[in-house]
Amino acid sequence: MERLNPEIAACPVAVVMERLALANRWQSERWEATGVVRDESPAGSPERVIVREKSVTRILFPGHSIRLFRDEAEGYFLNITSPEPKVFVLWRMQDDVARPERLTVSYHEGARWMDSDERVDGVALPAELLPWIGEYVALYYKPEPPKKRRYASNKDKGRMGRTE
Repeated sequence: MERLNPEIAACPVAVVMERLALANRWQSERWEATGVVRDESPAGSPERVIVREKSVTRILFPGHSIRLFRDEAEGYFLNITSPEPKVFVLWRMQDDVARPERLTVSYHEGARWMDSDERVDGVALPAELLPWIGEYVALYYKPEPPKKRRYASNKDKGRMGRTE
């Protein structure tokens, strides 16, 4: 993992994509991201098949990274404090293979991708990354102070559309 700096931090990972064969007349297969693991592969390492069976194929895609940005700190906080923290994997089909393109651990960014109709899967966040993300959140997430509630006074009640 890259040492934390004020603007950006990164951790190298690989993504596991899975192809399931389907017995369906409309669709012959289904792809999904099923995991993210720490990865120290050299730059440019090719993907490799790690499981090849009749009904399932799993491919490991090295060379990705989880990058942390200050303006997404709230999204990281929401993710790591949830019951099941996730890595959101945005993927696209290319040459009949689902290929991961971008990763995030921000709830906000993952939701934006989903809202824009991208193919996004949430996979379990590797437990060893929680302290790293937690340290980043502690440094850069500053919750907004609660807003003061304004209660209507007797004077204001007449202006609030009440008729008597």
